[in-house]
Amino acid sequence: MNEVANSLLRLMSKSLGLGPEYLMNIFREQLQAMRFNYYPPCPKSNKVLAHSPHSDATLLTILLQINDVTGLQIKRNGRWFAIEPLPGAFIVNIGDQLEVNFMHVILLQYM
Repeated sequence: MNEVANSLLRLMSKSLGLGPEYLMNIFREQLQAMRFNYYPPCPKSNKVLAHSPHSDATLLTILLQINDVTGLQIKRNGRWFAIEPLPGAFIVNIGDQLEVNFMHVILLQYM
């Protein structure tokens, strides 16, 4: 997963015209963590315990959905949308840490 995250950061940097190592250099010393959650299919969806609505405080969240349970949702323009699982595909969320740090970089360029 470390290599996947590093590749994503390099590609994001390059596509933003910042040079391939730019984001890697900013976040090089950041802590990395891995967490596993398993939500088996439940016939009574109103009885399911899950995470409350939140934003990801991390740099990147890389998610692999391993079953066809549509529990992941994103909020866009004030509405929640279910994310349909795609077999073998990763979902990548840009977290608050990347958003805040990247906005800081942009602001410094215009000062």
